[in-house]
Amino acid sequence: MFEHVEKQVQACVEWLRLFVEALGAIVIAAGIVLVVLALVRHLLFERGGSFTPIRLRFARYLTLALELQLAADILSTSVAPTWDRIGKLAAIAVIRTALNYFLNKELQAEAAAEATRAAPAPAGALNEPLSR
Repeated sequence: MFEHVEKQVQACVEWLRLFVEALGAIVIAAGIVLVVLALVRHLLFERGGSFTPIRLRFARYLTLALELQLAADILSTSVAPTWDRIGKLAAIAVIRTALNYFLNKELQAEAAAEATRAAPAPAGALNEPLSR
């Protein structure tokens, strides 16, 4: 009886893992479609402008997809944990976490730079006195 329930749980977790992996791939595909549309719009209407907002948008999709793929790897290891699978999961987790960390750092830096470019200059920043 216990073995039967265990096999059913393993099958359910495998289906869930497959769903989460597919969801990660769908997120990447959606990000690619939206970024290509944004690039086309940018090239047609905003020549010479910055690509930074488009890169930031795509980075958000990649970050979410990385998290989903890591979740799928955790699910796959939780079903049948062997030392080999645990070692592979550890390596994958370190690599994906590092990628996610540096991607988030770049997102924050780019967003801060974009915000300072978009902010109006203070009145005293023109190097001219306002009243004489």
